[in-house]
Amino acid sequence: MANAPFNVMITGQAGRLQYEAVLFAASLRRCSPGFSGRLFVAVPQPGPLWDKDPSIRNPEVLQALAELDAEILPFENKVFGAAYPYGNKIEALQALPEGEPFVFFDTDTLITGELAEVPFDFSRPSASLRVEGTWPEPTLYGPGYTGIWQSLYTRFGLDFPSSLDLSQPDEYWKRYLYFNAGFFYGACPRAFGARFLAYAQSVRDDPPAELTGQSLDPWLDQIVLPLVIHAFGGGRDALPPGYLDGGTSCHYRLFPLLYARESDRVVELLHEITAPNRIKKVLKAYEPIKRIVYQGRGAKVRALFDRENLPRREQAIRNRIKKEGFWMR
Repeated sequence: MANAPFNVMITGQAGRLQYEAVLFAASLRRCSPGFSGRLFVAVPQPGPLWDKDPSIRNPEVLQALAELDAEILPFENKVFGAAYPYGNKIEALQALPEGEPFVFFDTDTLITGELAEVPFDFSRPSASLRVEGTWPEPTLYGPGYTGIWQSLYTRFGLDFPSSLDLSQPDEYWKRYLYFNAGFFYGACPRAFGARFLAYAQSVRDDPPAELTGQSLDPWLDQIVLPLVIHAFGGGRDALPPGYLDGGTSCHYRLFPLLYARESDRVVELLHEITAPNRIKKVLKAYEPIKRIVYQGRGAKVRALFDRENLPRREQAIRNRIKKEGFWMR
């Protein structure tokens, strides 16, 4: 299934994500004219698992997305909802066209290159390796990384040893298959999503004893994603490096972080796609974009950091921005 046509999905809802969805769509159209698939903005619908209507109702946002040829994809939350909104990326997969390869991106991403040239092999799924060792956090009395991860592979009948990177030391987090859920891809969204949901529900509702004392929120999607990818025959080496989270996409996460650590090219692209009046009119309604992008606060954040010598931990970058009074999200 290498080089097969594919669809792209992001999730969007009322609030910050609807504006990020406009930016994502604008960047895709600007930087990837060769992309021939469909762009879906998956939108959760009102229901008992939401205390407020999460759907996109802003007519200017909806018009902007339509002009960027993005299709609104309504879906129903049956498992997660407001209690765990990260679950949207899991449940929305069931609404995508069955049997058509897909790439999911977190909405806080910009496409920076030609997506059609990324050498996806959809028969071997993978996900973002732009990740820190955020989970698990083994306790003094154990179990360690091996015991925790092995319990999950055992739960779902998966082969644990073949998931290990034996070039990394035992009990070091990089030895174990772990991804950021900022992007992932596969051959069939419904098959991938069904397994993702089944594994996530199992871990949430009945975690193995080895997970006692480990936080599942907000890490549940990233705990389960490696298991799903391994189950479908994928892994950490399925996608050549340098494309996603590289020359073709940028998962900026938050606008202050974008200005603090991303390349000049990414900042220039952001300014380019936010410049047209029809886009500006929509985005200025969101205060952080108005202040950071249009009113120059981002440039002040950028001046605080040397991109060639950034702090190793993201938290240190966040703390510096907050100390200077420039943090917004």
